[in-house]
Amino acid sequence: MIYAYGFQVTKVDLEETRSENRRAQLVRILRALAHPDLVSFPQEEVTVSAPISMPCPTAPVQQREINPRGAYILVTPNCVESGGRVQIEGFNLEHEADVTLFMVPPSQVNLRIGEARTDVTGHFLAEVQLPERPSDQVQSVSVVTRQSVGTPRLTRTAYDTWDKIIETVFLALLATTLSTAIAVPLSFFAARNLMKGVTSTMLGVSLSILAAPAGVAVGATIAPRLAGLAMSVSHGATASLVGAVLAALAAWLVARWALPPEELAPPTRYLRLARAFAVALAGLASLVALAYTSDLLLRGGKSLVSSIPSLSFLGSFVFNLGEILEMLLTAGTALAAAGVLVSLFGRVGRTLSVRLPRPALHAVQLVVGAAAGAVLLVLLGAAIDWFYEFRQPTLTLYVPAAVGAAFGLGLSLRYAGRDVLPVGLVIYYVARTIFNVLRSIEALIMVIVFAVWVGIGPFAGVLALSLHSIAALAKLYSEQVESILPGPLEAITSTGATRMQTIVYAVVPQIIPPYISFTMYRWDINVRMSTIIGFAGGGGIGFLLQQNINLLNYRAASAQMLAIAIVVGAMDYVSSALRERVV
Repeated sequence: MIYAYGFQVTKVDLEETRSENRRAQLVRILRALAHPDLVSFPQEEVTVSAPISMPCPTAPVQQREINPRGAYILVTPNCVESGGRVQIEGFNLEHEADVTLFMVPPSQVNLRIGEARTDVTGHFLAEVQLPERPSDQVQSVSVVTRQSVGTPRLTRTAYDTWDKIIETVFLALLATTLSTAIAVPLSFFAARNLMKGVTSTMLGVSLSILAAPAGVAVGATIAPRLAGLAMSVSHGATASLVGAVLAALAAWLVARWALPPEELAPPTRYLRLARAFAVALAGLASLVALAYTSDLLLRGGKSLVSSIPSLSFLGSFVFNLGEILEMLLTAGTALAAAGVLVSLFGRVGRTLSVRLPRPALHAVQLVVGAAAGAVLLVLLGAAIDWFYEFRQPTLTLYVPAAVGAAFGLGLSLRYAGRDVLPVGLVIYYVARTIFNVLRSIEALIMVIVFAVWVGIGPFAGVLALSLHSIAALAKLYSEQVESILPGPLEAITSTGATRMQTIVYAVVPQIIPPYISFTMYRWDINVRMSTIIGFAGGGGIGFLLQQNINLLNYRAASAQMLAIAIVVGAMDYVSSALRERVV
């Protein structure tokens, strides 16, 4: 019953497979696909003519002499009434070649009357109907064939396919690189074994929620000042280079001190505070290094474009990298400031939850919890208002604030005092939900949105594949983190190491090989997916393939499909060899 209903729903109709018309179309398409348009020969046109009278003259028509060794045609009969039918037979023509038949009236304008194909001996036979062109003068029937001469050469389709397949490979490479850089840090938030131990009190969570938007605002304010500081201090590429190197070196040295590979003794509370402060300083030094590097790349890119025109593409690439770092500086500063404030206020909340008397703690917790709930839902209401443009403050501001405050009060009463909240598991489920939603949206849909933003072309494809790959790689990475050996984690944690030290020295060494393997595999997937997103304006060889399919140019489409198969097969072999060597 299930399969019978499945046949009905999927409209299985075997009668269609017996249709002669559909079989003929299928044979034509398969034969065209079997002859990819990659190589062609220079063509030479050969025209053979024979006289014909229309209508028949009163005097007999003199027969022309025929050279049986050369190419010739016979028209039977050699005179007919206007619009009559004749039989055209050709001899000694190009073997297995397409033949075009023309009627040539006295005006010398070729009128196409049919097509044929010669056999292995250069012979063909066709019956055609002549157009109604009566004339007292003798007219003619022409047969035009094209002979291949010279050496073979690549077709225009082959060159276009080569350009687009190269574009496809690098489109997938850029998308994989960008998505990997973002998915690696996000994957730790979706790993259950790392997040289940992250807990906090209600007061700590509430203060962290209040600190997050303040941190983003502070970071967005600091970022332009950092960029302006780099521009004002550095008066040339050399100064920017020195500033970037010194800032990066300072960040590395401070981070090495704050995150030592081993603890000789359990760290004290003051040492932990000093290390937390040092980590914040290392982050600030990294942002300064990013600002100097951005300035250096912008200057270097402009210099390359103006001084070495032949390397203008390299100068443009360097300049674009500088602009990307400039954009990342703002986002990175905002996230870093938010992270520092969230961590700081979370620690303050946990400390107050332990040290404050219970009555005072309950009072503070109720106020802060209500404020945190109000802020959280107001931000959510602002996001909804941006999408749907309600423009009703009561609906998007006051009501969410009241509901959020009530929700915060309820949670504060539920988790009163020093009760612990599973913050890590909440973050884990939120991250998993976001990744699942992004993975459920096909890159073919995403590229439509990005094509509107940045225009039709491979850049839109890079962004669409990157967003889809972030969710896919983050899921794969996080599952690999969840399957690591727990022994190193427990050993390092037992020494009093911080969570950051545990991740750096216990988690990262175990996940590097599978991360490399997953990244290579994702590049392979992105190459294949880029052929599909081209159908929606994402560039690459898919864009060319769609055009040829729409134009029913199956020989050109076959060339593109052959190129895709070769590239995918080659990448599979290369990635397997690299995985075997690296992993």
